[in-house]
Amino acid sequence: MNYFLLTALVLLFASSLCHAREIALTFDDAPTPDSALMTGAERTRKLIDILVKAKVPDTLFFVKADYINKDTQQRLEQYAAAGFHLANHSYSHQSASELGLLDYPADVYKAHLLLKSQKNVLPYHRFPYLHYGKDLAAIIALQQSLTDLGYKDGYVTIDNFDWYISSLLTKAAEYKKTINYDNARKFYVDTLYESIEFYDAIAKKTLGRSPRHVMLLHENDAAALFVGDLIAHLRAKGWKIITPQKAYEDPIARNFPNTVFHKQGRVAAIANSKGVPESELRHPSENEQYLNQAFAKAGVLVDL
Repeated sequence: MNYFLLTALVLLFASSLCHAREIALTFDDAPTPDSALMTGAERTRKLIDILVKAKVPDTLFFVKADYINKDTQQRLEQYAAAGFHLANHSYSHQSASELGLLDYPADVYKAHLLLKSQKNVLPYHRFPYLHYGKDLAAIIALQQSLTDLGYKDGYVTIDNFDWYISSLLTKAAEYKKTINYDNARKFYVDTLYESIEFYDAIAKKTLGRSPRHVMLLHENDAAALFVGDLIAHLRAKGWKIITPQKAYEDPIARNFPNTVFHKQGRVAAIANSKGVPESELRHPSENEQYLNQAFAKAGVLVDL
């Protein structure tokens, strides 16, 4: 084969590896209680049906352990029976920046005791609010505490305000508003997809490649209604849904950035550690006022 042609093929293959467009889905705050839109049991059934139908290879449900009771225990068992995995999202969902170096690990361990008897648990921990600690010294100390407990960092690379979008829908249901679900679906998919491309662009600029991404979602009503549409949209745009386990094999899993800024995830933290200001590392939709205006403009609520 011609040397220059072979070189071109090698470079093309290398380029495809650098920009793999692979993403894992993870859900925080399971098992979230009932809402005005649906019961928790309905939400779990919907999510399982969607993920199985979409042939998502695996996902992680990060458990807020004080939600576990006689009724919600069954929901965790259903996720495990469907082949999905659970992980630790603390017991009380308090900020590590506020609890401190002794109380936060104790809270995580309290969750650990409730999770260790569950099936399909993986040793990942995710900080509530992505608050890793009040300063760099605290962050380093808490990382060591979690390592001592046997946990790996359940970081994300793609942040968003899906929780606020869901809250707008739930509030509309509480006030008996009529929801245009087609418009709500488009609003959810478009908003979250923009955040995916936003953080992937930061990764390419900072790392020179697209890493295996970990997306932050929540076990909420919006996900139960529309995450299947998001998955279809991702695939249509050339993204591949992978397991969180595979995503956490990416080299950035070993690249813990020396910065206090972790609120927007691992990619943004790495960029910040290299001098990119925080103001450039947050998608515009990660703002409640922005979403209120966009939600109204999208025509999600029907005026009768």
